[in-house]
Amino acid sequence: MPRDWSDLFITAEERDHAGEQEEQPRRGFLRRLRDSMSRTRQALGSEIQATLFATLDEHTWERLEEALIMADVGAPTTAAVVGQLEQEAAGDGLEGGEALSERLIELLAETATVGEPRISLVNKPTVIMAVGVNGTGKTTTAGKLAWHIREELGYSVLLGAADTYRAAAAEQLAGWAERAGCEIVTGPAGSDPGAVAFEAVAAARSSGADVVIVDTAGRLHTQDELMAELAKVRRVIARQLEGAPHETLLTIDATTGQNGVRQARMFADSAEVSGVVLTKLDGTARGGIALAIARELSLPVKLIGVGESVEDLRPFDPRDFARALIAPELS
Repeated sequence: MPRDWSDLFITAEERDHAGEQEEQPRRGFLRRLRDSMSRTRQALGSEIQATLFATLDEHTWERLEEALIMADVGAPTTAAVVGQLEQEAAGDGLEGGEALSERLIELLAETATVGEPRISLVNKPTVIMAVGVNGTGKTTTAGKLAWHIREELGYSVLLGAADTYRAAAAEQLAGWAERAGCEIVTGPAGSDPGAVAFEAVAAARSSGADVVIVDTAGRLHTQDELMAELAKVRRVIARQLEGAPHETLLTIDATTGQNGVRQARMFADSAEVSGVVLTKLDGTARGGIALAIARELSLPVKLIGVGESVEDLRPFDPRDFARALIAPELS
């Protein structure tokens, strides 16, 4: 699983991993991850710790289920995890306390481990399509991802401002393009998003850019209109470059809880989503949504956002996440 940016990207060339040089920054991020998820941990961790150190009986498992559901882990995921814990406690001699807490962390991490967790940049250019409803941080995520690809790999990135319906969307993305040192292709407000996406991929092919990130519309008059528009953009991109888009990343606002799961299901069915970016984890007590999305939709969470700065967009590591969610202290 990708624990840092050096692990996240699949590239055509061999790269040296930073090894020990990355350890201190990563440990610093784990501290920020734990701190940023304090609302979820306060809502979940104290109840779980009290439960798991108590006598293991029917009431124990009910309290654990309630705590996980309150954190938006989701009923199906909660039932599977608690059922497994209860079975192991009864049949395998698993005791309460720290051993059971550690096993819970392992099960939650396993639950969140689905699909391909990395982002492939093997194709040149690689086309990444950013989708999601307005307000989730989709455009900001596209800009931050461009910055990290440039920073970590030295790759050239071109941004395509295909969200032509939202006022100031192109200006917002242009600001990120300047910050990340990227080129950007825009169109007039209200113009055809597919045409902008087509031109962006064409410009990348012409200039030899390594990666294209296409920001798309997040709101039209109806859900059906939005999904039809995204499908059209995909078709237009594929006509410009066979096999593209190579990644479709869906941005979900963690503060929306189970509504985020419904959004993920809607986009997964229509937009051929390959992975999820979960934002605003620092502002919610519902961080368990990452587990619900992974198990119920078999969609890998590839990136998480735990703050406003560009460094607060990070690769998603299920074990680090589960430990930040449950453990009173990070080891």
